[in-house]
Amino acid sequence: MTLALSPAARDLLADWQTHLATIRGAAQATSAAYIADLSDFMDFQARHAGAALTPAILGGLAPRDIRAWMADQRARGVGARSLARRLSAVKAFFRWWADRDGIDAGAVLAIRAPKQGRRLPRPLTETGARDMIGVAATLDGRPWVAARDVAILTLLYGCGLRRAEALGLTGADLPLGEVLRIRGKGGKEREVPVLPAARAAVARYAALCPHDPAADADAPLFRGIRGGPLNPRIIAGVAERARLQLGLPATATPHALRHSFATHLLARGGDLRAIQDLLGHASLSTTQAYTAVDTDRLLQVYAAAHPKA
Repeated sequence: MTLALSPAARDLLADWQTHLATIRGAAQATSAAYIADLSDFMDFQARHAGAALTPAILGGLAPRDIRAWMADQRARGVGARSLARRLSAVKAFFRWWADRDGIDAGAVLAIRAPKQGRRLPRPLTETGARDMIGVAATLDGRPWVAARDVAILTLLYGCGLRRAEALGLTGADLPLGEVLRIRGKGGKEREVPVLPAARAAVARYAALCPHDPAADADAPLFRGIRGGPLNPRIIAGVAERARLQLGLPATATPHALRHSFATHLLARGGDLRAIQDLLGHASLSTTQAYTAVDTDRLLQVYAAAHPKA
């Protein structure tokens, strides 16, 4: 797709990309997604205006122009949740532009995101989570690869890590101690306890891995067959093969193990605030949805914690 942008508009897009990468400190994947979303928005507005998009045209967009873009997105099959994310990227750009150059971004910021149903996570049962990890140990005939897959899935379920967080570990993290420092979304750091089972799984992988992950503190801990960084899709494939063998639903993904970590902790009396910290959530409401908290359990936590209860 070739963007019909004027040189000044291209410079504006480049300046925002620099802002995301340096000033705001957005993760590389987040920055790339924001730029892609804004580029698509600008491309539509250029076609909508029938002319090369200039900062003057962009700054003069009316609510009807934004709604036309949203209607085009829905016609292309973009769901409500994805459209809300794309609109958020557009609004973030206009807020930055308004702060920097004083443009009036009211027309864009006033647009409301489409309503979307709340999706509750679907955790595995305790048996299902354990079985998925156990089956992963049998899916590859190369012992070090099987050990790698088991180690990663164990970190997801045993420590509540995101897949990207597990794959972001480096040789400097070896050997795993009782606590692991994780840099999560937005660069936010948190400490998570590491279960003995997780330490043992990672140690076994490190001992078997032919690429010696402990030799380079800056290199990825988990390696692909040729020694490079492990592609996240490999772990998704491992989980898919395991769930098919076990007859688990399609929702039994690597991320479902993180859901399961939180849900099983809560079911065994874990404190909601502590689980929030372990997951690295900024908002407690996010943790409530993540752990599929039911009303009875929330009332129990309230009754136990509130000083006037």
